[in-house]
Order: sequence, then C-alpha cells, then structure tokens
Amino acid sequence: MHVFIRSVAVLSRACGLFAALLVGAAIVVVCEMVVMRYFLKASTIWQTEFVIFSLVAATFIGSPYVLLIRGHVNVDLLPHYLGPRGRRLLALLAGFGGLAFCLILAFNGYQLFRDAWVNHWTTDTIWALPLWIPYLSIPLGIGLLSLQYLADIVALLSGHSQPFMADESMIEGE
Repeated sequence: MHVFIRSVAVLSRACGLFAALLVGAAIVVVCEMVVMRYFLKASTIWQTEFVIFSLVAATFIGSPYVLLIRGHVNVDLLPHYLGPRGRRLLALLAGFGGLAFCLILAFNGYQLFRDAWVNHWTTDTIWALPLWIPYLSIPLGIGLLSLQYLADIVALLSGHSQPFMADESMIEGE
C-alpha cells in the first residue's frame, strides 16, 4: 500500500505542475491580449475563452495537489479538542465524505464531457472551440482528486499519516 500512496502523491504533484503551467499560459495570453487590443487595436478572438477555460481546468486538475499538501480551507477547532482516536475517526469521516462527493461529481462531469463529445458541442464564438476539451478537466481532475482522497484514507488506516497532521506534543501543550 505504501507504493500506492507514493504513486498517487507523484501523480498529484504532476497535476499541480500541470495546473501551474495552465495558469502561466493564461497569464501569457492575457498579456498578449492586452498588447493586441490596446496597442495594436486588433480584435481578440480566442484569448478570453482560452484564459477562462485554462483557469477552470487549472482549478480542477490542480485540486489533487492541493489536497496532497493540505491546502484546502478547513476548520480544525474540533480536531484540536479531540483525542487521537476522535481525530482519526473525524479524518476518516471527512475523507469518505470527500471521496463520495468527488465520485458523484466525477461521474456527472464525465456525462457532461461525453455529451459534448458525442453531440459535437462547440462554443458560440468565432473560435468555436469543441467543448469536450475544457469539459474533460472536470472528470479528469475530480477523478484524480478522488484517487488522492482514497490514498489519504489508506494512509490513515495503515498508520502512514496522522489525522489533520496532528503533532501530539503541540496538542498536549508540551
């Protein structure tokens, strides 16, 4: 199981890198769009959609990395007052809840992607981007987020990680 946890961590880090590249590409395109519109007085056809879809894709695809590094917003007041057993139970409950939510979202995201693919949906602009391309980020990113949740649950159950990254000496006030 340790290999599974490490493999998912590597995959989540790759997702984080890809998300960073998408954000970087969006920044470059925004700069190009500013030059085209304000200095060259040219119209922009694809740039706005590219930036929007890139940032949305970065959000979905980068989410496994954010979970890996515990970057999501959480309230840790309750775990602070629970003992080790309570923290573990709460972490497992949160992990299974997150996994269930992500599996439902990934399934529905896949249906949206499939509909866009089968029905040849495109954007309503001159660019006419096939919508399956940006929609793919939903089932892909959330599916990988589900995998990271599963790895976190396995790590908790096997004792490879502490719930809520608790440091016993800090909690007990030593």
